[in-house]
Amino acid sequence: MTDRTVSSLRRRRGHPQGRDLSPVALVSLRALLGDERKQPSMRQHDQLLEHLHAIQDAHSHLSLVELRALAAYMNLPMATVYETATFYAHFDVLHDGQTAPPDTTVRVCDSLSCQLAGAAQLKAKLEAGLDPERVRVLRAPCMGRCDSAPVVEVGHHHVKFATAEGVAAVVDTGHFHPEAILWQRLEAYQQAGGYQLLADCHAGNVSVDALMATLEGAGLRGLGGAGFPTFKKWHFVRQEPGPRYCVINADEGEPGTFKDRYHLEKSPHQFLEGALISAWAVEAKALYIYLRDEYPGLHRVLGEAIEELEYAGWVDAGFIVLRRGAGAYICGEESALIESLEGKPGKPRHRPPYVAQQGLFGCPTLVNNVETVYWIAPIWQKGAEWFAGQGRNGRSGLRSFSVSGRVKHPGVYLAPAGITLRELVDEYCGGMAEGHQLAAYLPGGASGGILPASKADIPLDFDTLQAHGCFIGSAAVIVLSQQDNLQAVATNLLAFFADESCGQCTPCRVGTEKMLTLLERNDWDVGQLTRLAQVMQDASICGLGQAAPNPVLGLLKDFRTELSQQQIIVSDAAKGDAL
Repeated sequence: MTDRTVSSLRRRRGHPQGRDLSPVALVSLRALLGDERKQPSMRQHDQLLEHLHAIQDAHSHLSLVELRALAAYMNLPMATVYETATFYAHFDVLHDGQTAPPDTTVRVCDSLSCQLAGAAQLKAKLEAGLDPERVRVLRAPCMGRCDSAPVVEVGHHHVKFATAEGVAAVVDTGHFHPEAILWQRLEAYQQAGGYQLLADCHAGNVSVDALMATLEGAGLRGLGGAGFPTFKKWHFVRQEPGPRYCVINADEGEPGTFKDRYHLEKSPHQFLEGALISAWAVEAKALYIYLRDEYPGLHRVLGEAIEELEYAGWVDAGFIVLRRGAGAYICGEESALIESLEGKPGKPRHRPPYVAQQGLFGCPTLVNNVETVYWIAPIWQKGAEWFAGQGRNGRSGLRSFSVSGRVKHPGVYLAPAGITLRELVDEYCGGMAEGHQLAAYLPGGASGGILPASKADIPLDFDTLQAHGCFIGSAAVIVLSQQDNLQAVATNLLAFFADESCGQCTPCRVGTEKMLTLLERNDWDVGQLTRLAQVMQDASICGLGQAAPNPVLGLLKDFRTELSQQQIIVSDAAKGDAL
């Protein structure tokens, strides 16, 4: 080593590696977020996503200069800030030397429901017709508006039943704000008897045991996919030592699902009462609501509703914490959601311990879905028998079905648990769309599998579909017809899973990409696909990788004839290893 090299190393010793912090950027950040020297809470790690959102909203991207300033602001390693920012789809990280994206971003939903409605052709028209210097056009996963497909988001404004001309008009007007939502205010909700149950709970007129017994009698279960009995989840969390937290999962990212948005827009206070009762039941230190970022209008609604509650004295200021997701489907998994709430990339945790034991900030945490808590007050008011007596075909309860695809009237329909697909379409959706005949349906979104028209009379509920290789999940029903290309359906679903995999485990990260490659061929090797599916189901850390093969296995099981008619050769002869 030369003397010059030694001298250089000595001069650098004691100085941090990497790029220097820009004092101007730090001053600008303090003006945007507040002075962290006076507000130490702004440096807490769980604030990281909120700060990234604030910068993204202000500048339409995240430059490395700003990320370095944020790292200094929060006293975090730059690597931590960068890893989190690059994990989420809604953060645009701009590297040194890169050109900033155009001021306007147009996102075209490419979920299955929007694909059926012509989203690919729409995206091509938008790319050809809009000035790329002013507007960038991107594909985006499900936006939770499948009943009005195709959907396009311009800034934060969603264009329903979108056309190229309609999107161009929105771009020209510059109206990029969320659509207005008419919602039931606190006064109206209270006049209808709202918050009486919460008041009785706090006054001691209703005990936790009595409420849990009522929910048990009603058969209320988790309605975000898992279907775990609500009273049991409460019981398990209450058994753990405090402090405890309550978290509401409002990150419905399953393609075809939009029921939670419907309930939140209809009556946010009914939801909030149920959420606050859940927090009371487990003696939670705070209530966190994790809302998907694709619902910007609802973020404003919930913020105002929470302010109403604080002003009226129903809750202490700061007890309800509203947080934004950032475009990551994996955060619908409860442990990944908690990682995200803590300001980290949303990667599922290994279990045990379960979140009921060690959840948010390492404390026991109750995680419930929006629809689950939405029903708590009505069940108590009307009785467990009222809710349990609503079912059909030997099932009990009510379910909110998100129905999209080839039906005459897509939408959210409150229907008896155990209703069949045929009954749901005929009685609630006005039948099939003109010129379409039922060919297949997805009973539980992209991950719930696929069934043929010959199985349209199976009761739709928990525990009724497993024998057919499917599950109801969040009751996202996507209806397909004889006009739909099954290979296009399969590749759309697997492309979604491949894109949304968090990358933490190899079976999911590599398996989804490999399965997508196999499905894009015109000859499908059953041996390769089934072996690969088995590896993914057995070895993936969480439900994403475990459930991703479900629609493919369903097609191989029940749609051999239809695939051959669509020029797909399904071969049972092995052609080598899948991985």
